[in-house]
Amino acid sequence: MAPRSDALPLSIAAARKAVFWDRTARKYAADPIADMAGYEATLRRVQALLSADQNVLELGCGTGTTALRLAPLTRRLLATDVSATMIAIAHEKLTAQPVPQLSFAVADADAPAIEQGKYDAVLAFNLLHLVNDLDQALALAVQALRPGGLLISKTPCIAEMNPLIPWLALPLMRAIGKAPEVLCFNADHLQSAVVRQGLEIVSVERHGTRGKDFRVFIVARKPT
Repeated sequence: MAPRSDALPLSIAAARKAVFWDRTARKYAADPIADMAGYEATLRRVQALLSADQNVLELGCGTGTTALRLAPLTRRLLATDVSATMIAIAHEKLTAQPVPQLSFAVADADAPAIEQGKYDAVLAFNLLHLVNDLDQALALAVQALRPGGLLISKTPCIAEMNPLIPWLALPLMRAIGKAPEVLCFNADHLQSAVVRQGLEIVSVERHGTRGKDFRVFIVARKPT
């Protein structure tokens, strides 16, 4: 397990999320990326938005694969996840592949535990459909940003999938502990939520290369 010195206190709701992701972390780490070309396209896009003078926060970093790729382009990157086991795996990767700019910590994207106004960019990849409250999570991300900072996100829009998935398959999988709780929204709903937090949307993109892409990539700026 990750050293508890890098862990922040978790709420009851966060602890429930952590139990699921702790249980599935090793399998998650071993599973291949389904659309590697789409993943690499997203990485290139994010890399173009980062610079060596920036402090960056990643929410929901999982086992740290993306953070390890992006951190060398930044001044500092703090990558967080609600799952201590995910962070433990991330620490293992960081030990094997040291990146001086990168650090990991256990933290919940739904909780106001991050320093306000500190970051030039906040990253949220495959996360926003997994938070308890979309508006609250976005508000906390905005608070972490400096004026002019960027929220960079890529989010599965579950409402754009085959209706059998959100309304039948996911509830069944949740009932047997094989899927987490998820929010069901489309890209328009997500964009509206981003705008409600006072952010200016810079770009809305899709990077998938295998069939219909229901993951929307959004870059939004906090006004100066």
